[in-house]
Amino acid sequence: MSDPRKIAWDVLNKCASADQYSNLALDTAIKRAELTEADRGLLTTLVYGVIEKQITLDACIDSMTRGKPGDILPEVRNLLRMGIYQLLYLDRIPDHAAVNEAVNAAPKRAKGFVNALLRAFVRAGKRIPVPDRESDPIGYLSVRYSFGAPLCERFVAAFGMTRTEELLAAFDRQPPLTLRVNTLRISREAFLEALKQAGIRAEACAESHSGVHVWDKLPVPALYGFDEGLFFVQDEASQLCVEALEAQKGMTVMDTCACPGSKSFGIAIEMENDGTVFSCDLHRNKLSLVQSGAERLGISILRIEECDARDAREEWKCAFDRVLCDVPCSGFGVFAKKPELRYKDPRMSDALPQIQADILQNASSYVRVGGRLVYSTCTLLPSENEENVSRFLEAHPEFQLLRQRTLYPDLDGTDGFFFAVLERVQ
Repeated sequence: MSDPRKIAWDVLNKCASADQYSNLALDTAIKRAELTEADRGLLTTLVYGVIEKQITLDACIDSMTRGKPGDILPEVRNLLRMGIYQLLYLDRIPDHAAVNEAVNAAPKRAKGFVNALLRAFVRAGKRIPVPDRESDPIGYLSVRYSFGAPLCERFVAAFGMTRTEELLAAFDRQPPLTLRVNTLRISREAFLEALKQAGIRAEACAESHSGVHVWDKLPVPALYGFDEGLFFVQDEASQLCVEALEAQKGMTVMDTCACPGSKSFGIAIEMENDGTVFSCDLHRNKLSLVQSGAERLGISILRIEECDARDAREEWKCAFDRVLCDVPCSGFGVFAKKPELRYKDPRMSDALPQIQADILQNASSYVRVGGRLVYSTCTLLPSENEENVSRFLEAHPEFQLLRQRTLYPDLDGTDGFFFAVLERVQ
């Protein structure tokens, strides 16, 4: 049987050295290892937990050492992070077990150092060295909630200190897995009953009419109905965005940035698989996933197109009843699912609002009079959301705003998400 702690350490090292996304590295490791359900759960908790709390864990490590942070080898630091994460956040693991496991796994030359640091941390009361909230608010937010300082600054500028703290705290809560039921094949009620009979804890989403929250941590392919195409993974916020499009049977609809496909699937199901959905994306290698996903779900009305959403296609002008612009964004609303984004410098995304505006501008020309255009992102930053929509409306009097909504993890229990519904009136 494989050791989940050793595998977690290996995954963390690979993510750091090869710049891999944790979800991909973790999925590969799980497929290769022989693990019980409990060990798989511990492995997942350790990998995501250490990445989510990296700044907090590093602050604890560095407060216990006299040297420079860079003096600790990266693989040894990951081992220390795992040890301190267990000491701080996993109540079921005794302190001595967390320390001993880390020491046993450590390279021979580092065993004494790992042992001394972790035991000193326990003796010191497992204290997190959080900066003072009043004198160093950004440092406080960064260490307390484990987000990069530049990102904390950007959020405080947008939302203020109090609201930022509420949001960052909300991203610490692990959301349930959310599915969209394929109502072409089964009703939500029947699907929930089937999950219950299979011993899987689940409940209907509060707002989305086809959404289901699954509380048991199981691999998606292991869930009841996966092979039969009874569902696909989609957050409730994304489902609500698709519902806002109000696509109907027989319509011609465009999804401008379709990959990995969940919104196209939802649109097709809303249309009862009757009409045409153009699923467009810039990335050819990802479009095959859209096609295979549609086949699993029994969806036949998708038309897969490789194209840059900023490039005009004359034959598409005024040709669509509905157009969805789920534009590339910073992702600063999905930290719970992509923990690496906690440390992304928001300045790296400063060019995105213009790219988003260009996509929105081009896609708007495809909407026929009386048609509907939905603009959406999975970020909370106003510069990518309300501000983009406001600028577009100022330049395009032929469109009117029907409604817009920002969903928040603490208030709505969803990803951080934004969508605006626009209608072409002339």
